[in-house]
Amino acid sequence: MPNYVVGHKTPDSDSIVSAIALSYLKTTLGEETVPARLGELSPETMFILDKFGFEQPELKTSYAGESLYIVDHSDRVQGPDDIDDATILGIIDHHKLGDITTSTPLEIWVRPVGCTNTIIKMMYDFYDVEIPKDIAGAMLCAILSDTVIFKSPTCTTADIKCVEALAEIAGIEDPKALGMEMFKVKSAVEDTPIRDLVLRDFKDFNMHGKLVGIGQLEVIDLSIFDTMKDELIADIAQLKTEGNRHSVILLLTDIMKEGSELLVVSDNDNLTEKAYGKATVNNRVWIDGVLSRKKQVVPPLQDSLA
Repeated sequence: MPNYVVGHKTPDSDSIVSAIALSYLKTTLGEETVPARLGELSPETMFILDKFGFEQPELKTSYAGESLYIVDHSDRVQGPDDIDDATILGIIDHHKLGDITTSTPLEIWVRPVGCTNTIIKMMYDFYDVEIPKDIAGAMLCAILSDTVIFKSPTCTTADIKCVEALAEIAGIEDPKALGMEMFKVKSAVEDTPIRDLVLRDFKDFNMHGKLVGIGQLEVIDLSIFDTMKDELIADIAQLKTEGNRHSVILLLTDIMKEGSELLVVSDNDNLTEKAYGKATVNNRVWIDGVLSRKKQVVPPLQDSLA
């Protein structure tokens, strides 16, 4: 029976490509391992898989009795619902250390870098395994996505060096141009159902016993949301009620202006003022320089809810 590699619910490109890249590495090392996913894929992720010739990983939501590697998260609320009934073989992640625990020793790679695929590149180097051209290209795209083409404050020298090395393997002459092509795909939101947009890159967090959902949409021109914002706010309000959440925030991130407008529905009227020093007006607030959910949005919000 093979082992599995799976990322978080509502998977992004890093989560999916990490599953593919790690499963190949483990299988090459003699440990039969299969990539899986917990949800549907975004247009950007489909673009990456199509470009490099990959099928979608298996949709698998139950892991009771299975052995698996967890990638791109370590928070229980973001993983499989029956994770307590599975054997965790390892965690590879670039976020804060979450609350997943194990009863046996495990392999764990957690690094303060911009993307899980940067860590997996380090693992390939550590085990001296050659990265196939197609996997290198997909990994490169995942790093460019997570680091917002190196603009994110989460981006490190390691991420940049990994992209350079992966570009050489994949034969990609201009990684940044490929990154812009990806973000154009991300920015194509017309005719997409509002709920699909809200959940495109959405994560739940347990913040001191309060369930907080945070989504993010990264685009190259924020004006595409001008006619949608009222509908987006109404939908996150509905999502808050449906999930019995304390708060729901949707980041509308403009990668060219390098900032985000936060759409907010919360039990706390002063949520953003307390966390970020700026109050919402009509459930909206613009914050310059905010590109990263995990580094700039989650930590101050979690501290403010303590």
